[in-house]
Amino acid sequence: MTTETLTPQDHGAPDMDNMRKIAMWAFLGSECLFFGSLITTFLVYRTRVGDGPSASDVFDIPFTSVSSFILLMSSLTMVLAHYSSVRKDWRQMRVWLLATALLGMVFLAGQVFEFTEFVDHGLTVTTSPFGSSFFVLTGFHGAHVAIGVLMLVATAFMSYSGRLSDGEGMNVEIIGLYWHFVDIVWIVIFTVVYLLQV
Repeated sequence: MTTETLTPQDHGAPDMDNMRKIAMWAFLGSECLFFGSLITTFLVYRTRVGDGPSASDVFDIPFTSVSSFILLMSSLTMVLAHYSSVRKDWRQMRVWLLATALLGMVFLAGQVFEFTEFVDHGLTVTTSPFGSSFFVLTGFHGAHVAIGVLMLVATAFMSYSGRLSDGEGMNVEIIGLYWHFVDIVWIVIFTVVYLLQV
């Protein structure tokens, strides 16, 4: 007699790999609504500067453009990390995961520097409705980038101990979905908040 290998579908059990992807897509859908509301709030208050500086007074478009390019380049390294994980090339996967995390950290460092410059020019969370909506929107995006960086670094180190599995946890593909979403959101924010305001 031959013994057949049964898959979860043969027993009517759910495919956990697909379930995790669906869960991530559902989470990202809710994040779209979250960022949509923050962007809408910014658009409502973008001209209400009170006695504080306006966007044209503080924004440094060339500097922010470089930061944006760095973040967008991290999408390429994320794709290379996923490709390496599919090929089971763990060393290359770790290199690209850490490269992605490094680019994310450079972006965050640029954002911290930018925020410091804005505060020096008199723009703070309490200066005006414009300042409040700007810092809340870009600050929450920065927090999402920071979470992504932590997930990337954790995944790279988990692979050293052999605890990285294709069918379990936050594997490279799932983290890649999150990271690409964060990059796409920044494209929208950079266009709406920076390019259309000056």
